[in-house]
Formats: sequence, structure tokens, C-alpha cells
Amino acid sequence: MFPQSHQPITGTILVADDQAANRELLEELLTAQGCKVITVPDGAAVVEELTHTQVDLVLLDVMMPHLNGFEVCEKIKNNPDTYLIPVIMITALSDKQDRLEGIKVGADDFLSRPVDRTELLARVGSLLKLKQRTDELERAESVLFSLARSIEGKDPYTHGHCERLAEYSARLGEHLQLPEEQLIALRRAGVVHDVGKIAVPDAILLKPGRPTAEEWTLIKEHPVVGERICAPLKSFRLVLPIIRHHHEKLDGSGYPDGLRGDAIPVTARVLQIVDVYDALTTDRPYKKAFSITDALQTIKEEVAKGWWDPQIFEQFEQLLRSSAAGLLSRSAAAAGTNS
Repeated sequence: MFPQSHQPITGTILVADDQAANRELLEELLTAQGCKVITVPDGAAVVEELTHTQVDLVLLDVMMPHLNGFEVCEKIKNNPDTYLIPVIMITALSDKQDRLEGIKVGADDFLSRPVDRTELLARVGSLLKLKQRTDELERAESVLFSLARSIEGKDPYTHGHCERLAEYSARLGEHLQLPEEQLIALRRAGVVHDVGKIAVPDAILLKPGRPTAEEWTLIKEHPVVGERICAPLKSFRLVLPIIRHHHEKLDGSGYPDGLRGDAIPVTARVLQIVDVYDALTTDRPYKKAFSITDALQTIKEEVAKGWWDPQIFEQFEQLLRSSAAGLLSRSAAAAGTNS
């Protein structure tokens, strides 16, 4: 019935509309273009469908029973499992207020009824291409995360270290009221900060005693190697400085660049504090896990030496001791007893 486009649109599209005729029309049009189409009659069915089906785009009618399009879109965008799925809202209303409401809940695009077929295909095609690029990016990130966890997995004493650092760093970043993009960078950096250790031989990495001067020189290169590994990912723009500088010290005695004071990015200073804390509160071949009190005292002494940011440490200590951070305390204690 409909002419094929020169470049078929591919992807799985979820169409939600309480009018059967509208669903059938959209399904026929999009199927003819090469898409797999799933249709549902209301907003609640969208939420249910997304719990067990991978989709590449959602077409939402605004006026639906149970949950309207705005409510469904908000749920999609607030769910970490679905927030990257593009959402196009379709409405018979042209009121500016509806568009503003859609923008507030995270809609990616809008179409008005009656739907122009050419415009629909153009918008769907554009967002599906964007979703494909996003999927490729996620796969690349997943490879990096797997690589980082494989390095961590070589040493039984560091089991869970990446996840704890991702969690601790983000919690401290939230406490410091850092921007959302920096919180995301901290979560990612918590996992991949030591990915550069892939270049360090296991014999050195897992050596129980102190490394030789030559071995130490090699170990100190891992932040640079890690930065190089992650550099091709544009989404890691804010992660790279954390990877490179998480071993710097405020007095300039750190590595690899000997940065001082505020020259060290604030996100790297956040990760430093939680990295040291996690190392102190978990068992190692050369020491038993410190208690929380002893760990904080040790870090405080290192702050006095000029190594770590005193303001960030103060906020971390406050966060750790607060009842709201009970999960942090329990996680650290569990890590120490179960390692």
C-alpha cells in the first residue's frame, strides 16, 4: 500500500494508542518500511511491555487510559533500563503547553495528528539511527567495563572494588552537589579507573611484597595507559581526567603528572578519597581490614601530610557518619569480613 523508502528503516517500535484504527495505520506504514512493530492499547501496557521486550523507539499517543502519554514518557525516562529509548509523542492537540509538558518529561520528538507519513518516517528514521549509535556506544562501554572487571578479578583481595568505588564516588559527588554529568563520570570511573593495569604483568600486579624501582615505574604508567584505552569514547570525556589523575596528590608528590592543588580535577579528588578508604577497609595480603574509625584516622593523617583534599575528606567523613549513609558503612564492613 505504501511505497518503500530507498533506505529501509530497521528496528523494533512500540506503538501505543487507544484507537485500534490508529494503531493499525502506524503498524502497516512502519512494517512496510522494514520495522518490527508491537502495538498496545494503553499506557500501562507500554510499561509492562518494556519490562520484557527490547525496543528501539516508542510512539506514544498523549491521550490514553490508565496512564497518559506524559506519564508513560516520564516513567521511561526515569528508568535506567529504558531512559535511552527515544520517545515520539503523537497528539491531536497543537497546544504549546502540551509540547512543553512533553519536553519536561523527556520526549525526544513530537508529531501532530493527522500524522504526515513522510514526516513520521523521517523522524522515526532519524531517531532509530541515533539509537543505533547509542547501542554501539553502550557495547563499547560494556567491553571496557568487562575488561576492568577482568583485571580486578585476577586478585581475590580486590573483589567488588570497582562496584564499591562507583557507588561511593557517586554518593560523595551527590553530597558535594556536583553536576549530574560529573556524577555519571564518577560512576564510570569507579569501574574503569584502573583499566590501564592491563599493561602491567601479573607477576608485578599480584606480587605480595614491595615492587622494585623498575616495577614501580611500570605500575605508575597505568593511569596514562588507562586514559589512552578509554580516549576513543567521546562519552568518556569527563571520565578521562579521573582515570589519569586519581593517583595525584595535592602536594605534587603523586603521579603521573605531579599536579598540585586545584590543578587536580575535583572528580579525581573525590575518587582518591573513596579509593583510599576502600583499600583500607578491605583485607589485603599484607594487612587486615581497618575499622571505619581507624581508616578515617589514617586518611586524616594523610590529609595533614598534604596528600588529599581536606574539604572533600570532611564531607566524606560527614556522609559516612550520617544515618543516611548507613549503606556505605555496611558495605564497607561486609567487604572487610567477606574478602
